[in-house]
Amino acid sequence: MACITPDGQLTTTASNLLKFLAEPKTLEEIKTPFPRPTYILRSMLRELVQAGFILEEGDTFSLTDKGKGKIG
Repeated sequence: MACITPDGQLTTTASNLLKFLAEPKTLEEIKTPFPRPTYILRSMLRELVQAGFILEEGDTFSLTDKGKGKIG
């Protein structure tokens, strides 16, 4: 599931995920409000990490400054 459209915009789900990550969360904490198979959720998070919107440190995901800019 793509989080970023070909024109560089975030999908609604990706935008909601960034908003949810205003405070650092683990994958287990993310699974509850975003009930998807783990492999899909990991893929979404990986795409957002590669785009520079979130940072993965150990088992915790948090927003980067670039990610904070996307959620206003």
